[in-house]
Amino acid sequence: MTDADSELRRQAERRADMKLAFRSHLTAYMIVNAGLFAIDWVTSPGIDWAFWPAIGWGIGLAAHAAATFGYLGDSRERLVEKELERLKARR
Repeated sequence: MTDADSELRRQAERRADMKLAFRSHLTAYMIVNAGLFAIDWVTSPGIDWAFWPAIGWGIGLAAHAAATFGYLGDSRERLVEKELERLKARR
């Protein structure tokens, strides 16, 4: 395996790990908040307090999605790739 192949594999593993971590985070968010809404509905049908933890945690989940899928602009890896292409073009 060449250095380029091992670097690509490392990047692929890192991206896969990030996506799996996000999937776990999303699953936990859905299960816990479903439970909170069920408790809210059973114990106090007129008071919707379960929205507050869902909103707070949802902000964190959105930030995790942005970091995982690169919604916050160019990720570091994209910038590195652009720089590599620029340097290769100079040769």
